[in-house]
Amino acid sequence: MKLTKAQYDEIAQFLGHVQPTRQSLRKLKEKFPSQSQSTLLSIFSQEYQKQIKRTHTKHHTAEAVETYYQRYLNGVMKNAAAPVLLELANEVDFAPSLMARIVLERYLQEKEQAMPSKALINSMLRDPSQIPDGVLANQVYQCTVNDCCYGPLVDCIKHAIGHEHEVLLREMLLEKNLSFIAEDQLRAKGYDKTPDFILEVPVAVEGHIIHWIESKASFGDESSHQAYLQDQFWSYWNRYLNTESGTFMPIFMRRASKQHIANEVKPASM
Repeated sequence: MKLTKAQYDEIAQFLGHVQPTRQSLRKLKEKFPSQSQSTLLSIFSQEYQKQIKRTHTKHHTAEAVETYYQRYLNGVMKNAAAPVLLELANEVDFAPSLMARIVLERYLQEKEQAMPSKALINSMLRDPSQIPDGVLANQVYQCTVNDCCYGPLVDCIKHAIGHEHEVLLREMLLEKNLSFIAEDQLRAKGYDKTPDFILEVPVAVEGHIIHWIESKASFGDESSHQAYLQDQFWSYWNRYLNTESGTFMPIFMRRASKQHIANEVKPASM
């Protein structure tokens, strides 16, 4: 079902008063039972990321970093098995994976007497067993598996969903017997910025002529549209649109069904 702007605003307002936990997701589903869980999860993730971006700076001041690190040390000294970092992240309303990154970076800086590389930190976050301190490794792992919006685990899930929807869209285009050039083919020809699919024969969607399709496995709110317009869509428009009457088609999907996409894409009448 389609989500109205008023319904979206109501969901976003509700999310402004809850913490980014799995318990909050259950409350969200109970509050808006008519919306799919995948849609609510996508909105939940985007709204939380907006909040994190607004408060990111204050968590990375020298004073804040040192406070978090000392609180971590004091916490594990009292009970090394307790989820100290996870509870600290929830207390200060910060993403657990990002809190783990702050403390891990501070720990490595103290241990090596030098600023650790971003590559090393990312590697340890993906595989906490690489962290020399076993207690910290366990704390980082707890943060990673309990973070539903950030971290290497979430990144893997997002990548898998994005790939799934690209495959799904390709299958639908083939089923519709539409001729297209895929992104990998365009990159092989030397193009740097390309949409997922360029249609060799345009299609009609709700009265508009579509020349290319970009799939996004996320909820398309206003800020997302504006960001993607600036970063991708306008460049696609300039490069791949050859007629003034044409338009573009960014598809924001979240585990959409084949039938849903089939209803959205149909050949243009000649």
